Amino acid sequence: MALSLITLDETSSQISEAYRTLRTNVQFNIVDSENNRIMITSAGRREGKSFTVANLAVSMAQDGKFVLVVDADLRNPTQHKLFGLDNSEGLSIDLVHAQDYRQYIQFTTVPGVMVLPAGPVPSNPAELIGSERMKYLVKEVGQHFDMVLFDTPPILAVADGTVLAQEVDWVILVLDSVEENKSYIQHAKDLLDKVDAKFLGAVLNKVEMKGSNYYYYNYSDSDEVEEMQHRCKAGCK
Repeated sequence: MALSLITLDETSSQISEAYRTLRTNVQFNIVDSENNRIMITSAGRREGKSFTVANLAVSMAQDGKFVLVVDADLRNPTQHKLFGLDNSEGLSIDLVHAQDYRQYIQFTTVPGVMVLPAGPVPSNPAELIGSERMKYLVKEVGQHFDMVLFDTPPILAVADGTVLAQEVDWVILVLDSVEENKSYIQHAKDLLDKVDAKFLGAVLNKVEMKGSNYYYYNYSDSDEVEEMQHRCKAGCK
């Protein structure tokens, strides 16, 4: 059973509506169907990136898209837990042995959503994410799905995310509005800029609105990231 797929279990909730808004904004800005590979990461730990990946995938599938979720967080894989899948094999096995990645993709209970789980935690995750095999896989999956969402480790914690950001089409940054500060956010954005990542926008998580947790999404450059953080502290009004 899925653990936290609120867009599936509570379709009329405020959070589900926020994910529909996020989905619409993403699809509106991705006019070229070939630029369909999106990396979703966070600045630090426990900011809700994996939750965001899974629920955005469900929301996109509900809109008729064929979506692949790739759990590229080889250090702390989560997508198999969210979708209730087996993680004994997956991305790490493919990257080590250069096998056909398609044999590790699993169907989920959500029509239109498939998952390539991370697989067993390897001893060299950064090297695997930066390998030629990973570059090939990123290029290949984009040709077979309407949307591909990559879940990666926090970019301020390890280098995996900034490495993968150079291979995907877009990057979305998930931020905890309660814990973040301006310099912390700016540092994360600077790391993405240094690798010429195509920054699509940010998701501000854990914003209190009308008595409920809410998600605020906005397209932003570095100055606007700072503005989002201030708005979030004030309740994103």
